[in-house]
Amino acid sequence: MKYKILGKTGIEVSELCLGTMSFGGQADEKESAKIFKQCREAGINFFDCANVYEKGESETILGKLIQGNRNDLVITSKAYFPTSNDVNARGGTRKHIMTAINESLNRLNTDYIDIYFLHRFDDLTPIEETLRVLEDLVKSGKVLYLGASNFAAWQIAKAVGISEKNCWNRFECIQPMYNLVKRQAEVEIFPMAVSENIGVINYSPTGGGLLSGKYAGIKRPKIGRLIENKMYEARYNDSKMFDVAEKFATLSKKLGYSPISLAIAWAKSHPAVTAPIIGGRNTEQLKDSIDSLKIEMTSELREKISNISIDPPPATDRNEENTEHNYGQR
Repeated sequence: MKYKILGKTGIEVSELCLGTMSFGGQADEKESAKIFKQCREAGINFFDCANVYEKGESETILGKLIQGNRNDLVITSKAYFPTSNDVNARGGTRKHIMTAINESLNRLNTDYIDIYFLHRFDDLTPIEETLRVLEDLVKSGKVLYLGASNFAAWQIAKAVGISEKNCWNRFECIQPMYNLVKRQAEVEIFPMAVSENIGVINYSPTGGGLLSGKYAGIKRPKIGRLIENKMYEARYNDSKMFDVAEKFATLSKKLGYSPISLAIAWAKSHPAVTAPIIGGRNTEQLKDSIDSLKIEMTSELREKISNISIDPPPATDRNEENTEHNYGQR
């Protein structure tokens, strides 16, 4: 296992991060313990969680597993999405975040969270209010570093600017979606992260299972996340994405790699990415994700894989800038 510096923090994290969304759901407590052990034996020290995963059960199980080696691990959690039916049990307000952090610390059975993410941009709460309460959490010692998940590049840049203007702790890590069929992050989020030296842990590197190989071919599964989960169905319902998955599965087979391993290795190879978030419902499923470490992702191989999908347009939408037919650069 190799380790990377996370942005400007100075802390070193494994080049794979385990997402614990399956803990307490698809993986019961016993299986979760096996997955945790498998990751630790592979050298993973980075574990991502959120207060809404399995209604808090994921945090509770992770909290039990980290006892005894808490200080050797980098643990994340998040706040924003509804935690109850109460109208104020959501968002980036001071009221919700203060409640959410204390509940998460209790479930995780820890005094601090290494990286605390805002799970989504709050369209109704002034970002200054959110950033100020996050600053208070850092000053109190409940949180070490701050992060943003599912933010647009302009939202991250605005937040970083406000934080630095006020001498507050800024977002040091971001968590965007990124995989072979969802490459929007390449346009502005990744360049912004590199420019500002912000760590990146991307989620869904296998496209919710679309790039696992099981959705390739005429016979497709009748059950699975992309079929049973309406959110994932909406996210990956473009027929062009399934065409990419088909071609990717064919290439993976030709190269002799598991599609899961190759998809994660491809996502991990982007220069902006610190660590992709992997996950699984059991140790057998997780094995292919960890095996992504064995793949040497050369620039030639990355280009070959990238050519299967469509490059996203540049931020200015001036496609000619990628050709010789432009006004030139300095």
